[in-house]
Amino acid sequence: MKKKLNVLFASFEAAPFIKTGGLGDVAAALPGAVQCPTIEVRVVLPKLSTIKEEYTRKMKFLCSFYVPLGWRNQYCGLFELQRGGVTWYFLDNEFYFKRPSEYGFFDDGERMAFFSKAVCECCRYLPDFFPDILHCNDWHTAMAPVFLREQYRYAPGYGDMKTIFTIHNLKFQGQYDPWILGDILGLHEIPAARDQVLREYGRCVNYLAGACNYVDRITTVSPTYAKEICTPAYGEGLQDLFLRREGVLSGILNGIDTKSYDPATDKALAHNYSDPDGKGPNKAALQQELGLEVDPHVPLCVAVSRLTDQKGFDLFDAVAEEMMETAQIAVLGTGDPRYEEHYRALEAAHPGRFAARILFSEPPSRRIYAGGDIFLMPSQFEPCGLSQMISMRYGTIPVVRRTGGLADSVVQFDPATGDGTGFCFDNFNAHELLFTVKDACALYRDDPAAWRRLQENAMAQDFSWGASAQEYRKLYRSLFA
Repeated sequence: MKKKLNVLFASFEAAPFIKTGGLGDVAAALPGAVQCPTIEVRVVLPKLSTIKEEYTRKMKFLCSFYVPLGWRNQYCGLFELQRGGVTWYFLDNEFYFKRPSEYGFFDDGERMAFFSKAVCECCRYLPDFFPDILHCNDWHTAMAPVFLREQYRYAPGYGDMKTIFTIHNLKFQGQYDPWILGDILGLHEIPAARDQVLREYGRCVNYLAGACNYVDRITTVSPTYAKEICTPAYGEGLQDLFLRREGVLSGILNGIDTKSYDPATDKALAHNYSDPDGKGPNKAALQQELGLEVDPHVPLCVAVSRLTDQKGFDLFDAVAEEMMETAQIAVLGTGDPRYEEHYRALEAAHPGRFAARILFSEPPSRRIYAGGDIFLMPSQFEPCGLSQMISMRYGTIPVVRRTGGLADSVVQFDPATGDGTGFCFDNFNAHELLFTVKDACALYRDDPAAWRRLQENAMAQDFSWGASAQEYRKLYRSLFA
């Protein structure tokens, strides 16, 4: 094995530079956590126009080069920034990246193909660093391993480079018309690429499928999700591919930034605390802030989420009014307009009992984590999920459907033994959610000692990146064992 491994971590987003979801959190934290004397991780991102000036003005221009993309030859600038002990590279092309938002454009397929190709090309120009491993994330970078094998394998150094692809959300695969195989990707004359990137089912180019066919290792962000995607229920049409590559497929549970999400030091909270007793003042402050009746005896159920079907809000909608018979409810997030409108209507119909904040802002979300009693997360599927970990960190008890990372991180509470960290149900059914919430509310009202034990268990969980980072180190080293 090499004495030191160089890992280039490719992602389309990473906080605080670019963040639209959980990928941004993972890419922000994992590289620094994995670094050790024998493994150096550097990150490459697109230089999007949405990156704040406080970061762009600190970037150092290194060089420029041209990226071959089909019949095109596109400019790319390479910038560097040191932050948090990690070296960050940014790839610049204003034609592709000077946009008012990160995604949602007619040429996203071409934009992501350019970024993937530029990731491969930039390896020649990184000062004093040539990757031993290219670690790509989600469909935005999925074509990089394909380009690497088909168009760079004979370039000096590239033939020995190993590849890893991490699936954060299989729902999004990067599926496009077959014509781009030649026009944009330049792979139409390579039979192996045609077979592995062009999916016969649906007759489309599939970026994510291409990566999963080409890489040395495939990972997901929880062990249970790695098993689930091998089934028709969760495989999103690619289950046969995952079954075929099951020998190189594994799951590693994500972590959270426990320094940032710390109720003892979080500046967004009304009152800091380090044990369940400190939640009371935060609950009262939150009820007052949201216009709910200030009552310590009524359980407060909260949700901080994208308002989508995936997150189980269709289940929640079906039983929300019944749920209000035993609890107050507060929802913060944005998403599907039908959910946004429905929650505004519920707030108007049930003042003091239901609160809706149709926005996403970090400070109020943290106050909800701290002030809530029960955290609702009845997801249809959940590759990992971070919210349930954050809620436990703040002593707010999760009610989850037993799927993906929720199954790996939340243990059903057993009043007889005092073990467990939350409440779980199995079937994607509205009344299973309702009955589970009612069980949680009953424990809250009727057995304060057991509820406190449950809160203590939840707050004692270690969801830091340490354990996950160790698993990634093992994965990296296994490629050269």
